[in-house]
Amino acid sequence: MSAPPREPSLERLIARLDARLYRLDLAGVRFAWARLLAFAGGAVISAALLFAVGVWAAFIAAAVAVILFSILARFHRRIKTSTLRHHVWRDIKRAHLARSRLAWDHLPPPLAADPRPECPLELDLDLTGPRGIHRLLDTTISREGGLRLRDWLAAGAPDPGPIARRQALVRELAPLVTFRDRLQLNARLATGGKLRRWDGAALLDWLASLSPSRALAHWLWGLLALSLITIALLVLDVVAGLLPPIWRFTLLIYAGLYLWKVQQLGDLFAAAFALSDPLTALKAVFEHLERDRYRDRPALRALCAPFLDPANRPSAHLRRITRVLSAASMRGNPYLWFAVSAVIPWDLLVAYWLDQRKAAVARLLPEWLDTWYELEALSALATFAYLNPDYAFPTIEARPDGPALVVRDIGHPLIPRSVRVCNDFALADMGELALITGSNMSGKSTFLRTLGANLCLAYAGGPVAAQAFTSVPLRIATCIRVTDSVTDGISYFYAEVKRLKALLDALQPPHTYPLFYLIDEIFRGTNNRERLIGSRAYIRAVVGGDGVGVLSTHDLELVKLAGEIPHIRNYHFTETIAEGRMTFDYRLRPGPSPTSNALKIMAMEGLPVDGMNQYGLEESPAPR
Repeated sequence: MSAPPREPSLERLIARLDARLYRLDLAGVRFAWARLLAFAGGAVISAALLFAVGVWAAFIAAAVAVILFSILARFHRRIKTSTLRHHVWRDIKRAHLARSRLAWDHLPPPLAADPRPECPLELDLDLTGPRGIHRLLDTTISREGGLRLRDWLAAGAPDPGPIARRQALVRELAPLVTFRDRLQLNARLATGGKLRRWDGAALLDWLASLSPSRALAHWLWGLLALSLITIALLVLDVVAGLLPPIWRFTLLIYAGLYLWKVQQLGDLFAAAFALSDPLTALKAVFEHLERDRYRDRPALRALCAPFLDPANRPSAHLRRITRVLSAASMRGNPYLWFAVSAVIPWDLLVAYWLDQRKAAVARLLPEWLDTWYELEALSALATFAYLNPDYAFPTIEARPDGPALVVRDIGHPLIPRSVRVCNDFALADMGELALITGSNMSGKSTFLRTLGANLCLAYAGGPVAAQAFTSVPLRIATCIRVTDSVTDGISYFYAEVKRLKALLDALQPPHTYPLFYLIDEIFRGTNNRERLIGSRAYIRAVVGGDGVGVLSTHDLELVKLAGEIPHIRNYHFTETIAEGRMTFDYRLRPGPSPTSNALKIMAMEGLPVDGMNQYGLEESPAPR
């Protein structure tokens, strides 16, 4: 796994963006000064001409100054927009570079800060959390897209059809760097460039809260008729002098009924205004998806089909809603609103229009949003594939009669390339158990998490940190990081027993796919004698069943089970000690571990250990 990632090209692109931003900042300063000079100069010249020549000369000078100021302001706005766009684009590329380097301090904050207690895989395999795989991959802007990616990673159960479909889409998306970056860019630009999660739940709730259009229409047409009657009576009174001022009473009735009804619409408008920015962001994203023709990308075109229907363009529907919201913004000008509302029931008219637009969108928006969320999660996996061109796409065999798991040069995706050690591994026959022994810190736990994390990546549809990866569909169960619970009164040992019992139950039929289980330091929460007895019994129970697994242990007595049970294979990690320093090569080797280093570590750290010196070496007995 020595192929370099995309870091050099990303660094060059960031440098070009920095240079471009520097030029844009200079241009922005120049236009700001030019606008100030146009305003101040126009005012001075107009005042001078007013006294020296006359009103018309001053008026012409002022008009020229206003036109010049407007032109400069327009160009200044374009520069500011371009500057913001380049800033966001640079942030996206810097985040890509941070992902490539595992620079966690420079990544966006995680969507899920803590693993879910009900999903042990997330904690055991570092799928979520501040330094988890989900955070490393997550380029989504929508909250729902990020959650979908998390659920794919933590599914723990295969479904070959969706896995193959997602993998095909990720393969098509991986080289489309500009397409994926613009998907992020447009969503962030519409929210002012801020890095915050877009949440679709409030929008769907708002669309679901449709008011009865028929009742609203009755009020609208009734008040409109009353307004027209009032205007007619006013004309007949003031202009023709044919009637007494009856219009005052009809106007009072119109105003009372209108204001009473408007009070009922307050929440509706407040919600609509609050969703104005999310709708704008959504429109920008949908416009981007509508513009692409998806040539030579059949899987991606099939996914984005809802955005390609000429009769129901998503951006067109959202544009109509935003126009109505713009009309509703008249409320911000009380004088204009009062003048218009005195003639027509403006708020009711806007509410009626809004309801009509909502009814048209409510039917279509769930599918549009679901497609966007899916595309965001897939784009995150595609970016991961692009940043790691040496990673392999796994092969998930549909037939269950082949080797359960075969990997070549597999490593942990959360370990930097400079120190990552990769290994080959295979579980050929169903019922097989790999028993791994080795010293403390030699790499046993990391290897278990390496296998599990990469299998989760494979089931999500992404590439894996390996040169080759082939597996039959396997359900995943783990017992690696067991925690006690003070609130529930559960000790560490009891929590471990519960996890191991659930794993054992998962091996029992009926089930669709075999089980792939990972157990780290079995029964570590009890004494040596009981741990050995319990471990032997448990291993005999899981070996030979409808599943395969890997179990790590310190108990070297357990390696003898390989001579009793054909399905057990012994592996080990080892270490070397030279000049008082212990080093590990993290290479997986066949056979049982020949050494144990617990006493050596204790001695090297200065703890008293009979028969060992401070370098972890056995001392010669003193002469008698």
